[in-house]
Amino acid sequence: MNMATTASPAKQAGSPTANSIKQMLGSNGSGASAQQRKGGKPTGPTKEFLTFRLGDEEYGIDILRVQEIRSYEVPTRIANAPHFLKGVVNLRGVIVPVVDLRIKLGCEKVEYNDFTVVIVLNVKGRVVGVVVDSVSDVLELPEEDLKPSPEMNSSAADNANVTGIASVGDRMLILMDIQALMSSPDMGLVDLDA
Repeated sequence: MNMATTASPAKQAGSPTANSIKQMLGSNGSGASAQQRKGGKPTGPTKEFLTFRLGDEEYGIDILRVQEIRSYEVPTRIANAPHFLKGVVNLRGVIVPVVDLRIKLGCEKVEYNDFTVVIVLNVKGRVVGVVVDSVSDVLELPEEDLKPSPEMNSSAADNANVTGIASVGDRMLILMDIQALMSSPDMGLVDLDA
């Protein structure tokens, strides 16, 4: 699956809509929840997530943070950068830092193949790219289906950026606060005062 490397007209004008990203992915968003798969409409408020894979796990991030999805291209390396910061790319005149989420989150295996993509995010006014194994689809989930992340001893696991868990059919979806992760002090990508 080769993702588009340029933004749709809707994206060039500003923030993308979930529908424009669904069109890029060839997804209609159906089957997002058990209730929707049964043909019913959610009765309460919903949230939309872009889902992607890192290793064997599937993650979801707020669709409103996503600017576009691009096929992976080798970035220009930056000297003395942290190991998870792969470098920078020029995106229509904007220099965009590229973070490999697989390395940042400690995935055992990091391969670059035809499915590897970069999700371009807008985080606190800064454009940042994140490398993931593949993008799945856009899901609209009822807020009632979103479960809080499990409490863990902070020394056992760092789940500060995990906002919840959602079951979608036989899939378990880890929901992340991508803005908090990308703007954390150890990333050094955005001004903390922004």
